[in-house]
Amino acid sequence: MNKINAFITATCFAAFVFTACNTAEQPKTEKEIKTETPEYFLLRPEVEKAYGYSHAVKIGNDIKISGAVSMDDKGNLTAPGNLEQQMKNCYADLEKILKHYGCTFDDVIVENVFTTHMQEFIKVSGYRNSIYKKQFPTGTWLEVKGLALVGQLIEIDMEVHKAK
Repeated sequence: MNKINAFITATCFAAFVFTACNTAEQPKTEKEIKTETPEYFLLRPEVEKAYGYSHAVKIGNDIKISGAVSMDDKGNLTAPGNLEQQMKNCYADLEKILKHYGCTFDDVIVENVFTTHMQEFIKVSGYRNSIYKKQFPTGTWLEVKGLALVGQLIEIDMEVHKAK
């Protein structure tokens, strides 16, 4: 009789666990994801069209922001040779994009930094403390051989999640 009770108890427990797991919110299906309309944003339309990219795209509550670099509205490099100022210029552009979507740096969940001079970036990276006031996002810092324009020393891309 004890084996039968143990079997019934185990079966009931397994059924409970299976039911509990299936009542959790299920991820969106591929069809549900496809029905959300992407919203594209161009910070510098002529430059972005010439290079063939959109600076940001929002789908649902998620926003992907292409790498920001230190350039003017005509696509010319600004602050040549000055990594710290180029970094500040990147964050200024990123802030414009975040504001367009009603977001702040507090909504950033991923930040990737690409630089041609990692040791110099590390020296000036403390500036990020004035950008991220609540917490830092996840991300990666990579030293690269070069960026799109000769003289660009840094590029920063982001992913954002705007809570409902």
